[in-house]
Amino acid sequence: MTSTRETITLQADTLFYENGFEATSFGDIAKAVGISRGNFYHHFKSKDAILDAVIELRLARTQTMLDNWSAEADPQERILSFVRILITNQSKIMAFGCPVGTLSSELAKLEHAAHPRAVEVFDLFKTWLVTQFTALGHGDKAKDHALHVLGRSQGVAVMAAAYQDPDFVQAEVDALEAWLNTLTPHN
Repeated sequence: MTSTRETITLQADTLFYENGFEATSFGDIAKAVGISRGNFYHHFKSKDAILDAVIELRLARTQTMLDNWSAEADPQERILSFVRILITNQSKIMAFGCPVGTLSSELAKLEHAAHPRAVEVFDLFKTWLVTQFTALGHGDKAKDHALHVLGRSQGVAVMAAAYQDPDFVQAEVDALEAWLNTLTPHN
């Protein structure tokens, strides 16, 4: 059974993603959870406390996803799992953008103290991708390749939200896969 605090965090995560952190109020979250504002304050004293819980949730979910992808025997297949998430989450990305990118960008614009913490999700992806490219034998270029994949996937997410074109998303995923296939393992 999910606790009220966990339910608040889950609802806030969805609302921050779909509406933005700044545009989401305590009242919006309380209404989505179905509790009074007074009960809400029992669990979280501030919106920043909720944001911290949402970032913790996203970090934990990301780590679990990366751990699951790491079960793949081939590092190239692991990287492809990352790239293909653009297709898996295409409808949400087209509607709201990338949850990691949108929150990080919004917090940067607000010069919010939690911005560096939100960027830690990107750091998880970057470190994981560096590990995969290193396993492919590209240790000397692993960081460059990781940032290329991460940056391009963020660009695809932005353009997917702007143009609402699933064919564009598929074409970009195909292009990233083709690029990845040109990288010969250096074992």
